[in-house]
Amino acid sequence: MIHQWPFSEMDSLEHIIELLKDQADVDIINHVSYKNHQFPLYCITLGSNEPDVPVLAFFGGVHGLEKIGSEVIFAYLHTIIELLQWDSEFVDRLKRSRLVFFPMVNPVGIYLGTRCNANGVDLMRNSPIQGSGKRNFCSGHRLTRHLPWYQGNPEAMEIEAKALCDVVRNKVFNASRSICIDVHSGFGIHDRLWFPYAYSKLPFPNSAEVYAWKALFDKTYPNHFYRIEPISQEYMIDGDLWDYLYLEFLQQHQNKRLFLPFTLELGSWLWLRKNPKHLFKRHGFFHPLVPHRKQRILRRHLTLFDFLFRSILNPDSWLNLENQIKQNHLNAALKLWYAN
Repeated sequence: MIHQWPFSEMDSLEHIIELLKDQADVDIINHVSYKNHQFPLYCITLGSNEPDVPVLAFFGGVHGLEKIGSEVIFAYLHTIIELLQWDSEFVDRLKRSRLVFFPMVNPVGIYLGTRCNANGVDLMRNSPIQGSGKRNFCSGHRLTRHLPWYQGNPEAMEIEAKALCDVVRNKVFNASRSICIDVHSGFGIHDRLWFPYAYSKLPFPNSAEVYAWKALFDKTYPNHFYRIEPISQEYMIDGDLWDYLYLEFLQQHQNKRLFLPFTLELGSWLWLRKNPKHLFKRHGFFHPLVPHRKQRILRRHLTLFDFLFRSILNPDSWLNLENQIKQNHLNAALKLWYAN
């Protein structure tokens, strides 16, 4: 399986797959062509094959320039490989759940060092979801592929966008409860956990559940550094894949199952503030260039990932709540996030 690729991230991913051996199911969802290369879109699945077990899914590299998202997922996979060797409690967790990894959604973008894919399309603006009201240019446009934030044709989505949606539909939607984490970088000085909607300022239908999950996280790790909020508080975009998938899920499974998609947005402006030389590097705005800073980024989210895994397996403290308690969480969520 080992193939010498023209960029190190694909080599790293295939090395991880080799280390996992028969402990994981590996699927090639599709291939993406670029010049004389055929890049595989790998999906790694660990844990139970039962369709309705809780699922935690990770996605990275949707925007090629933000390759740190893929590397954060690689770091977690390396930790899991070691845990599988000695941690019986972790192995027991996997018997009752499923972990899904799609670490490199846009391999051509990572190879070229571009935000878009080979067709110039911003994959996170490529779905048919369109908002109403005033938008700015970065919300998405259909003018030309030669400008950033190009949506492409949402009625004929790109291979990579379709692959992400297929993974979610086939490996996540059937779960009794699921959380997806899509890792990005390039906004603000704080690490953020964003949840839908991106196309609308309407309250997220699962605001009560997100608030209850946040309250549990705040109580368990009172010194955490994440800002948890709807993405529409910061900016709004059209064609967001997670809006698209969430609305599709609601139509199929409303009130029967839970699907929470989060975007983990790494606060890369902090790296710029510490070292303005980043501005003069292609990846400097989106990727930590100093080795010790990159090492810090690769380890700092492991606590979050472990909490996500534990919380999806233990829903009684945040999900399976009495109606009045759930209503209280909803009222608190509306006050915190949607008062204006």
